[in-house]
Amino acid sequence: QGKAVLVVSVELDEIRSLSDRILVMFAGRVVGERGPEATEGELGLLMAGVEHQEAAE
Repeated sequence: QGKAVLVVSVELDEIRSLSDRILVMFAGRVVGERGPEATEGELGLLMAGVEHQEAAE
């Protein structure tokens, strides 16, 4: 419906349950976009600054 809600949290289970799209920022820029099926490990790597292509491997 063209609406967005910004949620800032380190509670990854909560983020995944509330979201249909997850954008991860690191050092002021978006480093990855994932869906709620993303694993904690994958999101954690993105949160640590690992680039999106590396985190998908």
